[in-house]
Amino acid sequence: MFIQTESTPNPLTMKFLPGTTVMAEGTRFYTGQNMAEESPLAMALFQIPGVTAVFLSSDFITVTRKEEEEWGTLKADILATIMDHFVAGHPVIHAKTAPKPEAASGEESDIIKEIRELIDTRVRPAVAMDGGDIIFHSYEDGIVKLEMHGACSGCPSSTMTLKQGIENMLKHYIPEVEAVEPVN
Repeated sequence: MFIQTESTPNPLTMKFLPGTTVMAEGTRFYTGQNMAEESPLAMALFQIPGVTAVFLSSDFITVTRKEEEEWGTLKADILATIMDHFVAGHPVIHAKTAPKPEAASGEESDIIKEIRELIDTRVRPAVAMDGGDIIFHSYEDGIVKLEMHGACSGCPSSTMTLKQGIENMLKHYIPEVEAVEPVN
């Protein structure tokens, strides 16, 4: 098994591409071992000293490190952990775990449907290329709230991406949108 790595715009986060499906559907973002109990892979990665977050997507994994750690010392351990996990055939997520919904179910307004479609078709693919994901959280009184995951969480350029990129695009296509704000 050959695992490729890519740097991301967030210097604390690296993207790992194992060349196989990581998540059949959806994504998961863990910012601590206590959140990752459903994922044997994430739990194994959190055993590596210096790992602070793990993001699982369809075909990649991003790992965030502590600022005082160096990739030179962590990368080999992360690669070995990912390789061992997939070679052993362990599940990424326990089968009994239900998918996490992105937002509350129920009827959505046409504006929310438009926002979701723009995020899914125009924003999410670009953000995934950088090792992250963006999740619609809510829309109320002209304010769209989005959650940044993976490499995008804590990235120095994520605020600029939200304000100058996503906010401008949503305002252009949906005049009711007044602002975009991050959810922490």
